Amino acid sequence: MLTVGMIGYGSIGRDVADYIASGLAGNVELKAILVRNKGNIVSDLPSDWFEDDPDRFFNLGTDIVIEAAGHEAVRLYAERSLRSGSHFLTVSVGAFADQELYERVMQTAAETGRQLIVPSAAVGGLDRIAAGAVGPIEQVTLTSRKPPRAWYGTIVEQQVNLEQVTEPVCVFEGPAKESARLFPESVNVSAALSLAGIGFERTTVKVFVDPTITRNTHEISASGKFGEIHLQIRNTPSANPKTGYIVAMSIVKVLKNLSTPLMIGL
Repeated sequence: MLTVGMIGYGSIGRDVADYIASGLAGNVELKAILVRNKGNIVSDLPSDWFEDDPDRFFNLGTDIVIEAAGHEAVRLYAERSLRSGSHFLTVSVGAFADQELYERVMQTAAETGRQLIVPSAAVGGLDRIAAGAVGPIEQVTLTSRKPPRAWYGTIVEQQVNLEQVTEPVCVFEGPAKESARLFPESVNVSAALSLAGIGFERTTVKVFVDPTITRNTHEISASGKFGEIHLQIRNTPSANPKTGYIVAMSIVKVLKNLSTPLMIGL
């Protein structure tokens, strides 16, 4: 049985925990969920699943730690997870636009014999991009479009009147390194794509506020020795409009790959 610890209990964490509890994640046991204050948690899950002491959490010796709490959680806990003997699965991949952090985490993974795991999450085609990166890949472009309600609480509010916008507005065009810094909660997909392919500096990203759509939409274009790929993904937003249900589903797919006899799409 695969033992799992999880960091964060927001919309993604809740969905992952529910999938595990219902048996949809394979032969998996959720040992604990690390939160800031377990006394504030309202949940139908057993209360002893929640932990607010990092020392106790990392002493559980789980096989894998899932991060679903944001970039700061990656900075705080990626290396600690690996050193505790757990693989570290992260959805907040944009944190690794910080090259120093990425190199440090990768060095720790190498020293401990553990892995940093990046699920497909909100984007598709990472398996093909990663295979194509064997080489060479000539170009990778990501165009992300989200409806106005997905941009509240971000710097986009300073650029666009989200209540009155009536047509698509491009709020960013440039390298993935910069997009991951500017939109940490909304463009983690660009970071995942960069790690799979040709890096943060060479991956081009375009970001739109688009009032004509209701689903978070990502379009990927890449070409190289492998051929070409043109892919469009339209994700249904979850309770948090900045993310989609597919993110938790993608984490569950990784857990199934690790805990059942059949592995698909790795």
